[in-house]
Amino acid sequence: MLDLFGHEYPSGGHVVDTRRGTVAVAKAAERRNFGQIIKLPSGRYRARYADPDGHRTEAGHIVRHNAPHTFTSRADAEAWLVDERRLITSGDWISPAARLNHRREKAPTMGEYAPRWLAARKVKGRPLADRTRDHYQELLDRFILPTFNNVELRAITPEAVANWYDTAAVGTPTYQAHAYSLLRAIMRTAADPTKNSGRPLVAFNPCGIAGGGSSRSQRRIRPATAQEVATIVAAMPERHQLMVLLADGCALRFGELAELRRSDVDTTNAVIRVRRGVVRSRSAGVIAKTPKSDAGIRDVPIPPDILDAVLDHKARHAAPGAKGLMFPGRSAEHLSPSAFYGKATKKRRGKTDTKGWGWYEARRLAGREDLRFHDLRHGALTEAARHGATLAELMALGGHSTSQAAMRYQQAASSRLAELARKRSEARGWTPSTEQS
Repeated sequence: MLDLFGHEYPSGGHVVDTRRGTVAVAKAAERRNFGQIIKLPSGRYRARYADPDGHRTEAGHIVRHNAPHTFTSRADAEAWLVDERRLITSGDWISPAARLNHRREKAPTMGEYAPRWLAARKVKGRPLADRTRDHYQELLDRFILPTFNNVELRAITPEAVANWYDTAAVGTPTYQAHAYSLLRAIMRTAADPTKNSGRPLVAFNPCGIAGGGSSRSQRRIRPATAQEVATIVAAMPERHQLMVLLADGCALRFGELAELRRSDVDTTNAVIRVRRGVVRSRSAGVIAKTPKSDAGIRDVPIPPDILDAVLDHKARHAAPGAKGLMFPGRSAEHLSPSAFYGKATKKRRGKTDTKGWGWYEARRLAGREDLRFHDLRHGALTEAARHGATLAELMALGGHSTSQAAMRYQQAASSRLAELARKRSEARGWTPSTEQS
């Protein structure tokens, strides 16, 4: 017979037959020591078992957990009890009723979950930077939510992701890779039980496209020549000429230049101390902050050939005081990108040409309308690699926290390998012939 907890006595197994009101003795092979199986008047079977923690009702009765449905055969009821006992033994058990309610709960849609994910997202324990948050919001608004806004997370399948990937951000591989990486990160969090009170919102991450988060650069950078840089500098407004020289000579970013103070420029020791940079975002506006990694905080030597230009600029154009900006904008505020970049001359048929100024006009006059201001930094690091800078030296000059970024400049300077091979041959006694010379 069964005891109060639904367990059978060791002497034998029993099945209660409610149609006859009798107790039928089961075969020895059907004896059990966990749970209870009851045959109903309909001929179906109900399985239940006592609460494993011994909980009782207010009336003092043992709490029993019923299967969410009845079974057509005793074997099926038995299998359900076996599965329940396995959950209890593994420590993953929650009551069948709670599991059923969880399945019945409406899963959040991407449009409901993504904003919560974005607000709670942290990287290395720190909230997202303002520009990063703005970028993620743009990716959501432009590429992810138009497709998945009203779709429940658990309904986003690998097939749906693959179809979205093939049709979203077509022709813009960088946006495509960034959008996919964001979707993958969101779904990874949704599938993580530790991020969702112990219960994953989806069974698995459906984003499994190999290489989907990476893209090849479609643009090959051709560094500016010394003559092109000189032409650009001469065409820039005087108060901005040094920015071009420092980007080309010291590999500084626009945001780092815009935040440089008098006290950061040590002309006595010919060193620029990079400690902060300006970032702009739609949500937070203009913010001066420390670099995102410790490697961004660095001392950069000033090339001797531009030291006089630095002294002249500091005397004529920098804002007063030790904390005065080296490149002040209007009303001594930070220089805005639009004030620096300006616009290029535009020829108009039958009308007077519009007059250009700033960076866009200067690069046009140099015949380099393809050149971006950031390319000057790229050129400086590539040139340093050509002259033998080690990977560690490139990382220090560029303010890189990982070697991957600095490796690009060593690869760009790979033509130097031929020169190194030539020098090794000469060291072994080889001499070039007249034709080779």
